Amino acid sequence: MASTQHREGSVELRTLARATVDSTRALFNGSSLVTAPQVRKQIAYGGTSTSIIQTNVEEQVQQVLGSMRGKEQKARAKKHKTPTRELVQAAAQRSGAGEYVPAGQQIVRKRNYEPVKPVWHAPWKLMRVISGHIGWVRALAVEPGNQWFASGSVDRTIKIWDLASGTLKLTLTGHISPVRGLAVSGRHPYLFSCGEDKQVKCWDLETNKVVRQYHGHLSGVYTLALHPTLDVLVTGGRDSVARVWDMRTKQQIHVLAGHRGTVATVACQDADPQVITGSMDSTVRLWDLAAGKSMTTLTHHKKAVRSIALHPSEFGFASASSDSIRQWRCPRGDFVQSFDGHSSIVNTLSVNSDGVMFSGGDDGSMRFWDWRSAYCFQQTETVVQPGSLDSEAGIFCSTFDRTGFRLITGEADKTIKIWKEDDEATEETHPVDFRPSLSRRLRY
Repeated sequence: MASTQHREGSVELRTLARATVDSTRALFNGSSLVTAPQVRKQIAYGGTSTSIIQTNVEEQVQQVLGSMRGKEQKARAKKHKTPTRELVQAAAQRSGAGEYVPAGQQIVRKRNYEPVKPVWHAPWKLMRVISGHIGWVRALAVEPGNQWFASGSVDRTIKIWDLASGTLKLTLTGHISPVRGLAVSGRHPYLFSCGEDKQVKCWDLETNKVVRQYHGHLSGVYTLALHPTLDVLVTGGRDSVARVWDMRTKQQIHVLAGHRGTVATVACQDADPQVITGSMDSTVRLWDLAAGKSMTTLTHHKKAVRSIALHPSEFGFASASSDSIRQWRCPRGDFVQSFDGHSSIVNTLSVNSDGVMFSGGDDGSMRFWDWRSAYCFQQTETVVQPGSLDSEAGIFCSTFDRTGFRLITGEADKTIKIWKEDDEATEETHPVDFRPSLSRRLRY
């Protein structure tokens, strides 16, 4: 009797387990269900613990259900993915409502920069041609009173010209090689000159004689500049250094070493950086005058830097080489913009207080730019004097007079040309055709 009951209980347990497995398979579309080892053992030996079998089967069912729920959620998330725009709008609404937004979802609005629109400038035209030198004109300087200007030439002479009439007033001789740099002092009646004969001379304009000479350069001196407020003279040349001189005692104060090529241009101003040099090693250096050391080295140019021009009123400058003209902001030398379009060797730059910048090329090309927007509002070519070759159409030096209304250029055809604005030009006859390039649009 007992054995019969035992067999009946085993049959019921097997039937219950088989029914549970069948129902689970039907629930999961016929997927196979693996019975736990301990459940199989209890079924084989005909155990009477029905609760253990049910507990293990329920655990398996919960595991399978959990895994399938996870798969369904992933598939649903892929199918119904929230767009990026909706995420951005939701994050913007949350940030606007003052809620906390995680670091990865914070919205940073980019400012829409627009190119600076150029100011209209009248075109420039040739006013006067002055002849007198028998060599290339390599240096120009206007005196502070705006009555006369000086020119230095390859013929080793310095000539003084009346600015209003263009007549010759005086010729100074003393250099034995081409004159490469000139500067007129606004604090003393002195004219300073330098040349390829390694000499730096100080001329007394009351007696028209040399009163001081500054010895120290090891090779030709190509450029010089006067400090606007101190009695200091800065010269640079082929020995790859810029030398700072005491104007009165003729003593050398500093040797500004660091360039690896000829120092082709020097500029001085009354605020740091007080000395700026450009070199044939394609770099521009800003110098600390008190310490005699380089503050910053600008390496943006790829070719030799031949000219530097300071803006008369803004705290910035421009540098020119054969690859580009670049504008910088003082005192750190931050890059502002490029003046693109003058594809020649640029020998000279000049800027006036109206925001007009002039660049003269080695092939006689002339460009007039708007300082703020870098827009070239006039492209022209110089005119060689009759009897000269076309290859002599080169511009070596330039300067504006003190008013900024007249431009003086020294050229390879041995002449000095004076340019002025066209009084008859208007915005209707010469409209501004400003079309910023794609690179400029992307930069802004």
